[in-house]
Amino acid sequence: MADINPQMVKDLREKTGAGMGDCKKALVETDGDMTLAIEYLRKKGAASAAKRADRRASEGKIFVNTTDDNKAGVIIEINCETDFVALNEHFVNYVNVVGETVIKGDYANYDELAKAKANDATIEEHTNDILAMFSEKIEVRRFKKIATTGSVVSYLHAANGKLGVLIEVSTPKLTDKALNLCKDITMQIAAMNPSFITRDDVDNVTLAKEIEIYKTQAMESGKKEDIAERIAQGKLEKYYTEACLVEQTFVKDNKKTVGDVLKDISKEVGEDVKINKFYRFSIGEEI
Repeated sequence: MADINPQMVKDLREKTGAGMGDCKKALVETDGDMTLAIEYLRKKGAASAAKRADRRASEGKIFVNTTDDNKAGVIIEINCETDFVALNEHFVNYVNVVGETVIKGDYANYDELAKAKANDATIEEHTNDILAMFSEKIEVRRFKKIATTGSVVSYLHAANGKLGVLIEVSTPKLTDKALNLCKDITMQIAAMNPSFITRDDVDNVTLAKEIEIYKTQAMESGKKEDIAERIAQGKLEKYYTEACLVEQTFVKDNKKTVGDVLKDISKEVGEDVKINKFYRFSIGEEI
């Protein structure tokens, strides 16, 4: 059996980030073979992941980024259990590796992503590496990618990296002014959390539920059914201004709506500009 010295343990720790005890055990189990020891730690990470499956992971990081030409962008939520791990440089590096892999490829789900290569290892191997470092549940919870003939603009809340926004606008002609206005809209979405882009996007089930709530409230306050119906319709207008992005009051200028900002962008680029879609991810929120 090979003599496992402190330098070997130190070298393995530097390569993997795993704890000293785990590194020593891996080297003992593999008779000092560094390559096999790394594989041993990866398998340990994969095995321990199954044991942590029922644990709650509500901390972590949001990765959001676009390509230099603004033709594609991604937003990803990767969870862990504590802020201690979320702030660790190894976890942050893992998040960046996953993010850069997603933005370069086309993956329908994590199973497909897990097979992708990044820095001479698959994402699954990178995941097992990070699992071997920490005794926490760590998972890629969700991701979305937008590729467009228009433009993609992103926002990451810099204070904690736990809230991100990705939007697709219909125009490919983003001047500096237009880009800045689009970024203002991403911050609007982060702050005001709209559910829809326009009132036309609100589904009938949601509408019926809102009307029923307002109507019931009015009738419980003593209003007759026909009056309650009119009150409900009036409150529905207020609902649109809160739930629909283009009807929201613009947070940077309360004399404008987001729809007015879109008109400003349209005037700047010389064509009618619409928001085609948006994604807003907040760490640990219910999906």
